[in-house]
Amino acid sequence: MPQSSNTSRALSPARVIARFAVRVVLLGAFAAFGSIGFGRSLATLLLMSIILCAAVAILRRERLFGAVLNHWDECAAFGALFALVHLVNAQS
Repeated sequence: MPQSSNTSRALSPARVIARFAVRVVLLGAFAAFGSIGFGRSLATLLLMSIILCAAVAILRRERLFGAVLNHWDECAAFGALFALVHLVNAQS
């Protein structure tokens, strides 16, 4: 019985969450060495991650609000982190 291409390319939620966590740790590590300060560096890296995740989701033709976690969900999570970091940077 052949499976559709959407289900064969879908990753398990644990792998998507692990991929997101690794990316956040790497972004934090790179932001720690930024010359413009940690907060601004992290905000810039998060913004670039939003753009990258959206581009990958478009290229892979992933469904927005699909039943499985995908790059659109990562894009939304990076957007939420960006908003939080931007809010904290604005107050300090």
